[in-house]
Amino acid sequence: MAIFKSLTFDGINSLDYGVYISGEAVYNAPERAVDMVVIPGKNGALAIDQGRFENIEVTYPAGCFADNQYDFAQKIAAFRNVLASRFSYKRLSDEYNTDEYRMALYRSGLEADAVAHHQAGEFEITFDCKPQRFLIDGDQPYNFVSNYQGLLDENSVQLADENDVDIEGGITLSDNIENPTPFAAKPLIKATGPGNIGIGNQLISIFDISDTTTIFIDCESMEIYTSAGGIITGASSHVSFNGNDFPVIPAGLTGFTYTTGAVEIIPRWWRI
Repeated sequence: MAIFKSLTFDGINSLDYGVYISGEAVYNAPERAVDMVVIPGKNGALAIDQGRFENIEVTYPAGCFADNQYDFAQKIAAFRNVLASRFSYKRLSDEYNTDEYRMALYRSGLEADAVAHHQAGEFEITFDCKPQRFLIDGDQPYNFVSNYQGLLDENSVQLADENDVDIEGGITLSDNIENPTPFAAKPLIKATGPGNIGIGNQLISIFDISDTTTIFIDCESMEIYTSAGGIITGASSHVSFNGNDFPVIPAGLTGFTYTTGAVEIIPRWWRI
């Protein structure tokens, strides 16, 4: 019995439309953005790294099979339309790399070469992808809480025991975060209450909010906001960074501290 692989784009699995894929191109890497500058009188060229990678096209050889010509035409049309109806970057994963996903934009056409009495066809599915391969593990939140008597779930990190807790508050709690990749991650940080958060030598200060207010700091999109009842409100006036840069989590082991009531970090680990 044949085994067919699938891709999932924005929650839509290709096999639901009778579309299967092969993975010849799923292991390709993006190009690093580097400016090559030629200096008169100097051999070779000077490489100036822009600190980023270019988008990459990911093409899946694909096929579709059906019981009859009408069913084949219906499946191809439905799959083509569900792809084309997504107008922004969406999550893309496949069964060849089950521990990661990409953020992808579909903008290419789909032309199927029908065979076998128009009951099957072969074609290519091409996505314009951001360069990162995001690890699924990087979507798991790290929950840091200052109340040692609080109940913790399996993803929580207890940073203080009974002897460490300052009843009057204001204590700085600490631990480490380990980035398993060689690339600096840009996390989503969710902090409740005023105080300071330290990631290595990077400091986040949160001020002029109540103890129950939660602020979101998205280091990828560079947005700071609160969310209540589905309403997003900018909150950049309540947050400052040393060096004015959004913090990142570098490769390896990094010290983490906080004085706020609670912090949740979704690290967004990625690789190429």
